[in-house]
Amino acid sequence: MNPFNYDTEQLLHVAHQVRRDIVRMVHAVNSGHPGGSLGCTEFLVALYFRQMTHKPEFDMNGIGEDLFFLSNGHISPVWYSTLARAGYFDPKELATFRKLNSRLQGHPATEEQLPGIRIASGSLGQGPSVAIGAAQVKKLNGDDKLVYVLTGDGELEEGQVWEAAMYAAHHKVDNFIWTVDYNGQQIDGPVDAVMSLGNLRAKFEAFGWKVLNCDNGNNFASLIPVLDEAKSLTGQGQPICILMNTQMGYGVDFMMGSHKWHGVAPNDAQLEQALVQLKETLNDY
Repeated sequence: MNPFNYDTEQLLHVAHQVRRDIVRMVHAVNSGHPGGSLGCTEFLVALYFRQMTHKPEFDMNGIGEDLFFLSNGHISPVWYSTLARAGYFDPKELATFRKLNSRLQGHPATEEQLPGIRIASGSLGQGPSVAIGAAQVKKLNGDDKLVYVLTGDGELEEGQVWEAAMYAAHHKVDNFIWTVDYNGQQIDGPVDAVMSLGNLRAKFEAFGWKVLNCDNGNNFASLIPVLDEAKSLTGQGQPICILMNTQMGYGVDFMMGSHKWHGVAPNDAQLEQALVQLKETLNDY
């Protein structure tokens, strides 16, 4: 039930198109969050095209599948594109992003029954709690598959995430992998300037987690071994956290590393400049 097991070259092929989709989607409606979406492209592509056991013939229960939950739901463009390119729905539907009556709203939602989406997001900090609950259900049901969640680093300023971290360690939810997009940026500026997270590795370890570092989450050669290691450490009595260093806006030179592109769409000239840098590899929608 794993339709993909792509090598690095194939993953790059998909990632180029996903990035191209992202900038076109947000430009078309002059709305959305390109920076974090571009920064997390390799992670989402690696999950769906290599790491996870899943089926595009979607059902809400996900029995016998690995599950993914997006907590920082504003980076929906990268998730929508990845799902479409993985066969969950027709990539042509990406053209409806953020439009009235579209299934592809700014934050993922469940009421329109978009394949791949199991929870609605909105307020940050809630994803880990939901994902931990799903992981416990898998244990209760004797389902040996894993649950993944992605949060932003600025999102860790929310108190609920630390309640979830304490709970998961106490209950030994060891079929659970939490990845933090550690790009150092949030909507108001650098995370360290808004509210420093301090030694994040030490914090998670103090809560009883096994912590892995990914030095470059925008490089498959760096990312995939860490994802493989995280999977190998499941089932050993501790939840797993990956601190994944990325660059906001990665792949588009004028967007890279700046919080200014957290939630701003490119204008016409900027779109053309971005598309020159992003290959069309799987056909534009």
